[in-house]
Amino acid sequence: MPSPPKPVAAREKVRAKKPGPTASYTARRRYLLAILSRKRTLYTTSRLVAAAAELGQRAVVLDTLRCNLALERGRPSVFYNGHEVVRVGAVLPRIGASITNYGLAVVNQFEMMGVPVSNRSLAIAKSRDKLRCLQLLASHGIDIPRTVMARDRAGLEQAVDQIGGLPAIIKLIQGTQGVGVMIAHTFEEIQTILDTFWNLGQEILLQEFIAESKGADIRALVVGERVVGAMRRRAKAGEFRSNLHRGGQGALVELSAAYARTAVAAAQVMGLDVAGVDMLESRDGPKIMEVNSSPGFEGLEAATGLDVAREIMAHVVGLADAGPEGMRVRR
Repeated sequence: MPSPPKPVAAREKVRAKKPGPTASYTARRRYLLAILSRKRTLYTTSRLVAAAAELGQRAVVLDTLRCNLALERGRPSVFYNGHEVVRVGAVLPRIGASITNYGLAVVNQFEMMGVPVSNRSLAIAKSRDKLRCLQLLASHGIDIPRTVMARDRAGLEQAVDQIGGLPAIIKLIQGTQGVGVMIAHTFEEIQTILDTFWNLGQEILLQEFIAESKGADIRALVVGERVVGAMRRRAKAGEFRSNLHRGGQGALVELSAAYARTAVAAAQVMGLDVAGVDMLESRDGPKIMEVNSSPGFEGLEAATGLDVAREIMAHVVGLADAGPEGMRVRR
């Protein structure tokens, strides 16, 4: 299994944070922990399996789409490769955006079986819908970029004014890793982009462009009630999206108390135990762009040197400890 890589040299000066102690756990019981993931060979998945072993636990990877769900009165069950899945201590969902609907059904099935789940199906669903996510954050007093959803072409000029004018960010409601995120510098560009997506049946958001962020954002990984690591992601030359999948670079950053509190609050509003919270640094403080329910952490481990996988699995073991007695596997 791959080990967390050593920190890479940062391309910018940021306040260095000494990696703190990884969440400790002295195994009193041994559990069968299920990780819902399409591929065991993915960096994040393989690191989680290795971290579970280091904690004295056994983790199995269940391909979400190969889980069969059986329902009868009072007895929901999950079958995998023809065998019933039993005595699972806790479940860690890693649900890709392309399989959201079936993935939510699988997660909900485990919930119905009484198995502790790190991110519940309703929380994942709320985080996947960008508009619903922003609605919930704003209603709980968490700052976000000014955002407008519109389908009326006659109201576009007003919508642009409501987000502070041009340039404007255009986002698909369903989108990940920077896919479906564009910037428009003229009203004509906005009209063309919106007409194209509307004709394809896609819902979009218009969002305020935070100029002072200068092509950078902060990704904070929240586990439980704390931030276990954070990095500043900076877009490559000629690109405004800072996602690492778009060629952005990550560097270790120490969050101020205000930014850490905001990240934790955003995850809690969504009901997520494990979340990647993306924030812009504005003149008014942190503005939440997105809350990711299945955050990858390869870039974060590379940028910080922290053992993020162990932090996550220690939390999952804690959920199993608090779960039903019948799910426990004794040594």
